Amino acid sequence: MIRGLLLILWGWIVLWSVVSGRVDLLMRSVFHGLVAASGIALVIAGVVLATRKRNKTERLSWPWISSGIIAVAVLLIPPNPSFSDLAGNRPQALPEPPDLAFVLPPEQRTLTEWVRLLRSQTDPDLVEGNPVNISGFVWEQQKGPPWIARLTVRCCLADATPAGLPVEWPDGQEPKTNQWLEISGTMAVKSIEGQRIAVVRPDRIQNIERPERPLEP
Repeated sequence: MIRGLLLILWGWIVLWSVVSGRVDLLMRSVFHGLVAASGIALVIAGVVLATRKRNKTERLSWPWISSGIIAVAVLLIPPNPSFSDLAGNRPQALPEPPDLAFVLPPEQRTLTEWVRLLRSQTDPDLVEGNPVNISGFVWEQQKGPPWIARLTVRCCLADATPAGLPVEWPDGQEPKTNQWLEISGTMAVKSIEGQRIAVVRPDRIQNIERPERPLEP
């Protein structure tokens, strides 16, 4: 019976993670239905196991005990992933965009759309002076000031790819790693290590809460 209750507990945790939004930190919303279905399957399996009659006393092994301890830990400790650390350890080859959004007005482009656009054209002067209105997390760089970035995923964090833009931060303002910001400004062109690149020149920087769905397709 205890094993059945543990399965029910895990099934409830999976379903609760979908409803509470915890799964949004791990994968795209299109896959939430599959996660919810697995939670329902665990609950059903637990009910069947808990209601089955046994002729001998049930003994729990260490794997089952560990499972219960982990379940309690999952409930008590909310996830708080470091997107900056993850971005620093992932390749920067962005997946193909779901829609061709380059025809949008510059101020309506997301950060990811800006990155795709800049990678598709080699002349940064073409975007100089364009208005920018983007949001993302502060991505620490090994060399130079931090960037503002987003994580794009096909499925979940296992295939996450960073999309980042360099920022010309105001003097004396050093943003904290993983802090979420909304930036309004313009695109500028700057020479870094002999290479001309497009950078974001902010007019306004505002701290924001992490979005409910921080991962982009």
